[in-house]
Amino acid sequence: MAQQEKSDTTVTERPNPERTDERYDPQRVENKWFERWRQTPGLYAAEAAPDQAISDQAISDQAISDQAMPAKKKYYVLEMLPYPSGALHMGHVRNYSIGDALARYMWMNGYNVLHPMGWDSFGLPAENAAIQNNTPPRQWTLGNIANMKAQMNRLGFAYDWSREVTTCLPEYYRWNQWFFLKLFEKGLAYRKKSKVNWCPKCATVLANEQVVDGCCWRHEDTLVEQRELEQWFVRTTKYAEELLHGLDKLEGWPEKVRTMQRNWIGRSEGTLVDFKLDGASDPAGSPISVFTTRVDTIYGATSVQLAPEHPIVKDLAATNADLRAKVDQLIAEQRKARETGDIGEIEKHGVHTGCYAINPFNGEKVPVWVANYILMDYGTGAIMSVPAHDERDYEFARKYKLEIRMVVVPLSNDPEETVAEPPLPFVAHEGALINSGPYNGLTCDEAIRKMSAHAEKKGFGKATVTYRLKDWGISRQRYWGTPIPMLYCDNDGIVAVPEKDLPVILPENVDITLTGGSPLGRVPEFVNATCPKCGGPARRETDTMDTFVDSSWYFYRYIDAHNDRAPFDGKIAQYWFPIDQYIGGVEHAILHLIYSRFWTRFMRDLGLITNDEPVDRLFTQGMVIKDGAKMSKSLGNVVSPDEMVARYGADAARLYSLFAAPPDRDLDWQDSGIEGIQRFLGRVYRFVVRNTPALATSRLPSSGTPHTETLQATSLHAGARAIQRKLHQTIKRVSDDFQGRWHFNTCISAIMELVNVLYGAEEAIARNEIPGPFLAEVERNLVLLLAPFSPYLAHELWEMLGEKGNLLKAPWPKYDAALAKEEELEIPVQVNGKLRSRVIVSADATEETVLERALADEKVRAAIAGKQIVKKIYVPGKLVNIVVK
Repeated sequence: MAQQEKSDTTVTERPNPERTDERYDPQRVENKWFERWRQTPGLYAAEAAPDQAISDQAISDQAISDQAMPAKKKYYVLEMLPYPSGALHMGHVRNYSIGDALARYMWMNGYNVLHPMGWDSFGLPAENAAIQNNTPPRQWTLGNIANMKAQMNRLGFAYDWSREVTTCLPEYYRWNQWFFLKLFEKGLAYRKKSKVNWCPKCATVLANEQVVDGCCWRHEDTLVEQRELEQWFVRTTKYAEELLHGLDKLEGWPEKVRTMQRNWIGRSEGTLVDFKLDGASDPAGSPISVFTTRVDTIYGATSVQLAPEHPIVKDLAATNADLRAKVDQLIAEQRKARETGDIGEIEKHGVHTGCYAINPFNGEKVPVWVANYILMDYGTGAIMSVPAHDERDYEFARKYKLEIRMVVVPLSNDPEETVAEPPLPFVAHEGALINSGPYNGLTCDEAIRKMSAHAEKKGFGKATVTYRLKDWGISRQRYWGTPIPMLYCDNDGIVAVPEKDLPVILPENVDITLTGGSPLGRVPEFVNATCPKCGGPARRETDTMDTFVDSSWYFYRYIDAHNDRAPFDGKIAQYWFPIDQYIGGVEHAILHLIYSRFWTRFMRDLGLITNDEPVDRLFTQGMVIKDGAKMSKSLGNVVSPDEMVARYGADAARLYSLFAAPPDRDLDWQDSGIEGIQRFLGRVYRFVVRNTPALATSRLPSSGTPHTETLQATSLHAGARAIQRKLHQTIKRVSDDFQGRWHFNTCISAIMELVNVLYGAEEAIARNEIPGPFLAEVERNLVLLLAPFSPYLAHELWEMLGEKGNLLKAPWPKYDAALAKEEELEIPVQVNGKLRSRVIVSADATEETVLERALADEKVRAAIAGKQIVKKIYVPGKLVNIVVK
């Protein structure tokens, strides 16, 4: 960055005493265009989808012709919608600047671009703020939306606000409720009593995905508790296999995100086996269901181990105070390990329950232990411990002196050869069984198949597939969310609210506290209802929906935001989906993106849409770091865009957020960096101001014609040819970055280099050695290249150049390989890897010519004098290395 800033200011600028307006004033320029854009509300509106346009024109199907369809190809670019917390920070600006640059680039390339924005406006922060500030959540939220929307507009983001979605308004959450009714009809929404994750600070339930290292995802220092509550669940597990296999088709997603989702879905093939408790110790003979991927080792099981929170442990501890105290200690150890985020490395502790279970394969009684390394949320919360063939079991058995029995040995190619016992634990899957009764001699794979079939035949187990993914618990005991549209009737039980009665309106002026369950339960006019079946009294559900319901489908609502008959029109969705480019933080890789993929499949099965996936390409941008930490209000290291805009201008704030680091890497915020960007924008402005008047009479009329092609390289002065070459090299670099890796920092650097070349040619311009029409077209292309990144300045210069058309839709400049080609190259020459000189050669010089020129160079000759040349290496166009001894 420092080097670039230095190079930006080393060119001696030619003073022009006749000009008094050469200083770039971003406030003047940006306020001018801000007002113009504000007065053009449809400026960034997408063209209607074909079916939508036809419907709007009331044209019959028979009258539709190919000419009626839009000729442009669609492009749906979207940044993840923000929570309206009150104000943007530069982390937001970076995310939205990436998407905005891409949208503008696609407009200029002739696409029908959809670029909407909305607000993920339900949720705990608004409710907590209402408690702290005595402000109703709706008032607090809508006020924040107005403020953040004003910030976005001032930053010049090109959003189609006619499609704005606000999830806390009834016209949106009505459809959350409609979807819930459809889930209920299909058996995908159900109610059950279960252990749930409870955040004492949020005073509500959390989904499994919202528990991070044992703590609340919003309150990283608050341990999550386990409570048993009656809850509503959505059966996401029905789509587990499809969600997993669908990842293979998402080639436009980062591999790290796909890996995170695969791990979260957590598919395991194995066998369920029931170990019955020994009747002598428990007359009920309750079975312990164990899931194992290695049933072939079951003859080596020397104990059964349960998670501390397993229901059987709870039952056993209820009548055994000593056991209960020891189990509580194990639970505390688990929670502490979760807090540090390294439960896999926990020091393994356990306690023998005094009970025994019966191995159904050999009838052996094995002790039942409770162990702190067994998790209730993985598998069944119970394992068969085979210490000879599992590292954790081996460590536990050594500690508590449990039997270690080998049942698998390495395979041998020679049946006569005696296989030496391997060091324990032997965990390889390739082996043969020993000490396993009728299964001796089978390979592990053969034994797994036969043992699974035997278990199913005898009724104590079966081959099965399990998933780490659990059904989505969506009940929240808070106020500020979508009311769940269900009723409880003494006569008819659980009854769905009829569709005609939607939306169930969230009441206002509710007394919000963190005690006594949902605040809605204390609002009689909300709770008391009439049963639609029997006509008798009924009670409304007072839980609200997890706010991830809102964000699971919001991007579909954008395409048809004002539809009051359906969530959206499926024909319009067929045109716009999947989203061509989605941009957001990697922290949403599991929470939001898995839920949205599930919701898309559910809508597909309802017949609303035809696509399987919501997003074709996903980009996860890096964070903005300040003072060594992620920029956030809680850390007090937020950089306000308002301050940056006031000091440096919106263009500088946007351009710096793209220039300071590749967009997929973290950006370390430096105020000195944005100052350098402001100076660069000033240099661009000054160059055009100084050189435009002289061009006014010689300008070619703008018609979209690539004017530079009318002036061939051979007809140009050397200075003009250098400008032409650099221009086309820059067009290529910027275009390639938009099409590929998105390293906007390098393409902005390329534009800076082009500006340096222009400043270096000012003396030639003053001598009229640069043709006016040619320079006019170079400036025009410079503005086009800047337009996606710095729209305010670009529009100002566009007008200054006399252009009348809309810059937003102006054709993107064309790259010409012949004009970009270097005529001469400077080739570094090394001797034994050490730089000795540089030689100038023709760009099309042969290897023989380059080596001759290198060996003839005086400095090279001096370096090799008296030595034998062993090898001559030429990297075409890049390097010569002479190896001598």
